[in-house]
Amino acid sequence: MPDKKQDLIDQQLQDLNNDGVDRRGFLKCMAWAGTGLVWTMSGGIPVSRAFAKTAGKDAGVVADFTFVQISDSHIGFNKPANPDVTATLQTAINKINAMPHRPDFIIHTGDLSQLSKPSEFDTLDQALKGASAKQIYFVPGEHDMLSDNGEQFLQRYGKGTKGTGWYSFDHKGVHFVGLVNVANLKAGGMGSLGHEQLEWLEDDLKGRSASTPIVLFAHIPLWTIYPDWGWGTDDSAQALSYVKRFGSVTVLNGHIHQIMQKVEGKVSFHTAMSTAFPQPAPGTAPSAGPMKVPADQLQQVLGITDVNYLVSGRSLAIIDSPLGASAPSPAANRGGSRIVGSIFG
Repeated sequence: MPDKKQDLIDQQLQDLNNDGVDRRGFLKCMAWAGTGLVWTMSGGIPVSRAFAKTAGKDAGVVADFTFVQISDSHIGFNKPANPDVTATLQTAINKINAMPHRPDFIIHTGDLSQLSKPSEFDTLDQALKGASAKQIYFVPGEHDMLSDNGEQFLQRYGKGTKGTGWYSFDHKGVHFVGLVNVANLKAGGMGSLGHEQLEWLEDDLKGRSASTPIVLFAHIPLWTIYPDWGWGTDDSAQALSYVKRFGSVTVLNGHIHQIMQKVEGKVSFHTAMSTAFPQPAPGTAPSAGPMKVPADQLQQVLGITDVNYLVSGRSLAIIDSPLGASAPSPAANRGGSRIVGSIFG
């Protein structure tokens, strides 16, 4: 393996022995917290929530269609932060299958594997065969390109894509774009889309009505969260300039293994939890990597945060409610706004 690839592994994946997290406790908490996001498209507005045991909370939302986002399954990882990542992926799949209505498809936002080994992809494929949603869209993470520059990933999941695996598709009036920002990634470096992909993206969006809802998805966030850890994309500003004219734009990412969100104009950014292990909040540890968490604090890491999306005119606003906090009062919804959904993280 080239030295720079090994450096990437060494930097991002710390050997966290004796972290106090036992397998049973981890699986129990992952099952409680949920390990993915359910996205409902309603009137062109995406509404997200976590896998819930009941649908009562969202029963009033009339959906055009629903899809599920999962991320960072890291099949092949076996360190103490989670010695059985296949089991926690299966937890996510079980929750998908328990949804009252089958989602139209699943989006996996990268790091399917730990070391891009064929056996790891085989295990992932076998697990996903049991998902109720049979259409699955993928983009690669850096771990899917470690040993062969992404050739194995492209052979399995990139048929019909462009370049290193970017593509677009339309579904019930919504335009989805899968982007690749992990090719030629330097250890600890920011993601990059590159000139060829940016030209393709500009051309892909040309001629589309400004009223078309747009969903971009990639592995590394397309907004700069923490550049010291490479949590951002160098040339994302140019990519985002192409979607400014659209009335509804949602950007989905993984990579950082925790829920973070931002609304900037008409663009809503969302990162997803991993199905494998958490990572520290930006700047709270020497480096990114599987987080060392005492067992009695794990629920705080994977705990529930309600995020209510309030629609007011054409903009979206986000209100965070930490675990144990009461829901926003009716007074918070005055002025024509309404709660249209929630997310657990």
